[in-house]
Amino acid sequence: MQTQQNHTQGDGQVLISFIIPAYNVPTDMLRQCLDSIRALSLRRYEREIIVVDDGSDLPFISALTEYQNDIIYIRKANGGLSTARNMGIRMATGAYIQFIDGDDMLIQAPYEHVTDLIRYGKSDLVMFHLTDTLQKKMDYNDCEPMSGAELMRSRNIHGTACGILFKRTIMGSLRFTPGIYHEDEEFTPQLLLRAERVITTDAKAYFYRHRPDTITTSNDIRKRLKRLNDAKGVILRLNTLAATLPAEERLAMQRRTAQLTMDYIYNVITQTKSQHYLDRRLEELRRKGLFPLPDRDYTTKYKWFRRMTNTSAGLKMLLHTLPYINRER
Repeated sequence: MQTQQNHTQGDGQVLISFIIPAYNVPTDMLRQCLDSIRALSLRRYEREIIVVDDGSDLPFISALTEYQNDIIYIRKANGGLSTARNMGIRMATGAYIQFIDGDDMLIQAPYEHVTDLIRYGKSDLVMFHLTDTLQKKMDYNDCEPMSGAELMRSRNIHGTACGILFKRTIMGSLRFTPGIYHEDEEFTPQLLLRAERVITTDAKAYFYRHRPDTITTSNDIRKRLKRLNDAKGVILRLNTLAATLPAEERLAMQRRTAQLTMDYIYNVITQTKSQHYLDRRLEELRRKGLFPLPDRDYTTKYKWFRRMTNTSAGLKMLLHTLPYINRER
């Protein structure tokens, strides 16, 4: 591992540690990512930019000389997104943490609003929106603060770790599970349950790019089956965790587990179109008490999907009518 730190810090506290895992990302995209952080109104000592080069074919450091006073650069052996983020967490000293993929970037005005919510709202965690278009909406709707457990009991959440800015100390020993897809879906709900004051906003503060041959766009059948298997593993682990939680937190995690199970069944149907494979996966879920889906009044979509999957006729209809999708939704 090669570590280069040329980060000049003032006398004040680092407010946000930006953790950027990058593997073979086009250099111009990584530079745009860094520029989007430097464009924020944060003073230099208030931000900490940690670039974790996850064993790229060519090190990025030679192309980032103009950023050397603004970044901490770490090069490590390739281990995947989870290990890169976990390395960044080890290095972080900021009061808050923001994850950014190296080929994405922050959108200045809405992200400034997010930082205002942690400065003045005194929140443990702010959840905001991602977008694939650059818009300049300047008015935002924010929900009243609530606990993470209350949020998860009352509504669906998005699982991506890039859509949250959170206080570093609430993590405790929580880290990303190495070697799996869907690591965000396992990390985010556990993090939310540790947050006592959460603010959600409709600010679209994070710009993500669609790139061919990335994790979620690969058509390789082995990768698709691994994604499905990893998703099932996340659901089973969260379900096991739920059984150990206090009542209110257990209800929150059970809702999230049911939502992920619904998504998993949908993906099994649309990504395999195989009755045999579907039957085997449903039997596994049944043995764990996860199928049929619990009878809960979560959302209209959930209630509809539960009714359809509750009968063999409904399952056959879904197999024949849902489109074949050779990548994740």
